[in-house]
Amino acid sequence: MGIAESTPDELPSDAEEQLRSGEQQLELSGRRLRRLPGAVCALGRLQKLYVSGAGLRELPEEIEELRELRILALDSNKLERLPDGLCRLPRLARLYLGGNRLRALPADFAQLQSLRCLWIEGNFLRRFPRPLLRLVALQSLQMGDNRLRALPAELPRMTGLRGLWLYGNRFEEFPPALLRMGRLHILDLDRNRLGGFPDLQPLRALRVFSYDHNPVTGPPRVADTVFLVGEGAVERMAERDEPTPRVPPRRPARAFEDDEEEELLIGGAGARVLGNSAGGPRALEAPPGLGT
Repeated sequence: MGIAESTPDELPSDAEEQLRSGEQQLELSGRRLRRLPGAVCALGRLQKLYVSGAGLRELPEEIEELRELRILALDSNKLERLPDGLCRLPRLARLYLGGNRLRALPADFAQLQSLRCLWIEGNFLRRFPRPLLRLVALQSLQMGDNRLRALPAELPRMTGLRGLWLYGNRFEEFPPALLRMGRLHILDLDRNRLGGFPDLQPLRALRVFSYDHNPVTGPPRVADTVFLVGEGAVERMAERDEPTPRVPPRRPARAFEDDEEEELLIGGAGARVLGNSAGGPRALEAPPGLGT
């Protein structure tokens, strides 16, 4: 006799055991769900929900009932749209949407004013979603492997942004708005179609600039404190009087999800996650206590 499967609206059989730990965390990744069980939306105290690689094609509007949710992982699914209900999660701080089929974000996405980290890489975005411009507290924005060709002139409104990943898009010219992002620590433009760069020295807060796999002949002008990744970067950094800085992570490991991860988003101590040429991450654990 086979194991009885739960109906689409029921919680998986092991859900109660997971929740019994008191952490208010539910892991449903890797299960064939197609849609989120309705019973999940009744878990009003849930704080962390992971539903990665589960074959999800849709989300219920009732997801807005998860009022305490802080972390939501929906990456590597088949989502083509997001419900408006997802935009009404007042405590949501980290949202992982990479590897879906999204072409746009809902207009109400701007209501997610607690959002600090958004990964939306590997989707079908042709234009920068304008609701993001109103998320002034967003610190980390992962938009690699989309279809972007330009950035809006209003981008500097995002005054909280510290890390911006735009690798694998279709930029042919360096977006002028980036020159006014004076608080950026990390800027990744790998695998675009850029033929040159302006002087980036005015970006005083920049710690790492990655421009590899673009049709350029050498690195741009940057401050000596910037770690460069790309053609001629090693030679340029070797000419400096100061020691070469360490590279911050491209994609911070999900294991660091609380205050420690906040530090990782802007290049602090802990795990070091560097993307390879294909965009995949590899985690390197650093000994505790290393600072910047």
